[in-house]
Amino acid sequence: MPWREIWESHGGRIAGVAFGLILGIIYLISGFWDMLFFALVVFIGYTLGGRKDAQAPLFPWRELLEQLSARWRPFK
Repeated sequence: MPWREIWESHGGRIAGVAFGLILGIIYLISGFWDMLFFALVVFIGYTLGGRKDAQAPLFPWRELLEQLSARWRPFK
């Protein structure tokens, strides 16, 4: 698979993981607990990149608001 096809289909995930790696390397220097934070940063980058690839909103505020309002209606 040529690199251009990989970049077109998974560009957001690649960019998200790269951004997470860059930020995470700063924390890897310090120790174990920061390495766990590094893994969290990479996972967040991968997740946001996957949402970008799927053309989904990065933060689905409207869906979250609908779920919360349906769950906590004062007068059902």
